[in-house]
Amino acid sequence: MVGFALCSARLLLLSSLRDASTDAPRVHVVNLDGEINAVTAGYVSAAVTRAGSDHAGALVIMINTPGGVSTSMDEIVTTLLNAPVPVVVYVAPTGARAASAGLFVARAADFVAMAPGTNVGSAHPVTGSGGVIGGDLGRKVLNDAVARIRNLATLHNRNADWCEQAVRASASIGADQATRIGVADLEPATLPDLLASLDGRSASRPSGHYLTYLLMLVAVFGLIAEVSTPGAILPDVVGGISAILALVGLATLPVNVGGILLVGLAFLLFLADVKAPTHGVLTVGGLISLLLGSAFLLNTGAVDLAIDWRLIVAAAAAVGIGVAFVVRKAVRVRSTLTSSSGLNLIGAVGEARGPLSPDGQVFVAGATWRAVSVSGPIASGDTIRVTAQTGDALTVETAAHPAPGPGSTPTPTLPFPGLPTEHGSQGGKEGPGRSATERDL
Repeated sequence: MVGFALCSARLLLLSSLRDASTDAPRVHVVNLDGEINAVTAGYVSAAVTRAGSDHAGALVIMINTPGGVSTSMDEIVTTLLNAPVPVVVYVAPTGARAASAGLFVARAADFVAMAPGTNVGSAHPVTGSGGVIGGDLGRKVLNDAVARIRNLATLHNRNADWCEQAVRASASIGADQATRIGVADLEPATLPDLLASLDGRSASRPSGHYLTYLLMLVAVFGLIAEVSTPGAILPDVVGGISAILALVGLATLPVNVGGILLVGLAFLLFLADVKAPTHGVLTVGGLISLLLGSAFLLNTGAVDLAIDWRLIVAAAAAVGIGVAFVVRKAVRVRSTLTSSSGLNLIGAVGEARGPLSPDGQVFVAGATWRAVSVSGPIASGDTIRVTAQTGDALTVETAAHPAPGPGSTPTPTLPFPGLPTEHGSQGGKEGPGRSATERDL
């Protein structure tokens, strides 16, 4: 019995220790030692992918390099800038350096640390054999490198002026001076010291693809709202601005054509359900297409840029609720039009909902109708009068007319806006005082 209790206590202790170790953030550490080339670029890319898949708290790259190939350097820089976890470049151990291409790699990290006795800089572009690049080509390569290093330094609030000098004049500095003038963030002596210094710090990770995704949804939903409610200004304005911003964002992301097509199909199904309700069948199909399209919208490649599944589910739920509301409103309007199509609206007065030139829409008897003007163009908001009716299509004219002269019969006041007045009658005959233009409904 005592043995069983001790065994149980041991299992509980091991379980609690395992849970505690699981809850603690893990830090991945890799070494980038030697020349930067295609092999090291693939190595760093794999390390970033693994850190993202394991939901690591950070990725530490211990670097010691004299430089390397510019194209491989560009691949590493892009990978680090789009990493799903915070990245720390640690120039270590003592005596190491981050020269030439290593300076660019360090500028792309969220944090830069240098062990005492290390140096960084000397990043002037040279040929593959170490020679000078002369002429116009040399100036082009130099200007491109200067612009790139300044952008990287500014992106992380580091000393862009010194970084430019490191490229133009091959300037190089040690860890003490680099930390003092804002080229490096920390100067820890060892890796444990680095991790202790980073504890509690946060780094903003790229989330522009999330914003682009939401802007795309707002833009297309604005289109649906405009189609279902013509003449509304707000959906046009919000949808148009969101569409432009979404296009700008998508132009900078690795977009998957299949994902775009699935998202487009989703909103076509939503639009079809608004125009011809199918008891929610098309809306359900649209939601499934939206979920799949959102999941495959971006080519993640070696860097995890996929849209978070929680955001996808929340966005799909919000879109589903919005589409259900619009469909319900469209059904209600359609029912109103159906029940009102039997009314005789000839002579009724209403308002133009948008310009008629000559086609457009008017608001008569509490509903919106398709209309054609027979009195020339009519501006939005003008008062109109119905002159003919064919089903749910009306023929209208402007209601402006001269004031009645002496001896003329005044136009009767209509108790229900836009509909003729019905007086008491006997057997459907017109009683005294009825206008000849009035009709029984």
